[in-house]
Amino acid sequence: MKLIIAPAKKMRVDRDTLPWRDLPRFLDRSEVIYRQLQSMSYEQLKALWKCNDQIAALNLDRLARSDLRRDLTPAILAYEGTQYQYMAPGVFTQAAFDYTQDHLRILSGLYGVLRPFDGVIPYRLEMQAKLKIGQAKDLYSYWGSSIADELYRETDCVVDLASKEYSRCVTQHRPAGTRWITCVFGELAGGRVVEKGTLCKMARGEMVRFLAEQGVDSPEGIKDFQGLDYTFSPAHSDGETYTFLLQPKEGSRCG
Repeated sequence: MKLIIAPAKKMRVDRDTLPWRDLPRFLDRSEVIYRQLQSMSYEQLKALWKCNDQIAALNLDRLARSDLRRDLTPAILAYEGTQYQYMAPGVFTQAAFDYTQDHLRILSGLYGVLRPFDGVIPYRLEMQAKLKIGQAKDLYSYWGSSIADELYRETDCVVDLASKEYSRCVTQHRPAGTRWITCVFGELAGGRVVEKGTLCKMARGEMVRFLAEQGVDSPEGIKDFQGLDYTFSPAHSDGETYTFLLQPKEGSRCG
C-alpha cells in the first residue's frame, strides 16, 4: 500500500533537523524542467507561477542560485502547507519516519514523485502549470505514465490523499488489475457529501500521521481513522472510495 499526497507551494530549507538520504528517482528529468524554467523571462515566469511580484522575485532568485543536487532538504520537511502542518513530521518517532519512507509518496510537478527523505530544493511549479517541455504540451504530458508506473511498481494499491490536480497524473495511467482508494473528508448537507478545501487538507495530514503512528499497512486499517471529529461512513463508501464524515459536536452546528 502506498499513500500519495500533493506538495505545497510554501517551502523551507532545513539542512539540520534530519539528513536527506537519496536523490529523487527522476532527477535527470527534473533537471530538464529546471533548465527550461531558467531560460524563461521574469514576465513568463510570473505568468506561469500566477503570483505577485514578491513571490516571483523570491523564486527567480532561487532559480538563479539553486542546484538540484546540492544543499538539499528532506522532502517531508521541505513543504509547509496545511496538510504538512497537520501531518506534523516534527513530532514523528523514528518508527513513523520509517513508515512514511516505506509508504508515503509526494507527487510533484518538478520531481514527479518523491520519497520522504529524497533531497529537494525550494521551488514553485504546480502540476497543472502550462509549461511546454520539448514536444510535451504541459507537465501531465511530460510525466506521462512514469509517475503511475513508479507507484505501481512498488504496490498494487494506492491510497489517494492528494488533490485532484495531482491524483489525475496517476489515475489516467493506472495499470489494469490494480487498486485505487480515494479518501473523502466531508459533511452531509442536503443529503450530499460536501468537501471543504482547508478541512480536507487538515484531515489528509492528520490521516498520514495516524497511519504512520499506528503502522497501518492494509486498507482496512484506514477505516479506523477518527481525527478532527471525522469517522468512517460505510453507507457513503465503496471499494474505491472511503468516506469520512465530520461529526458535529454536541450543542453545535456544522457550518
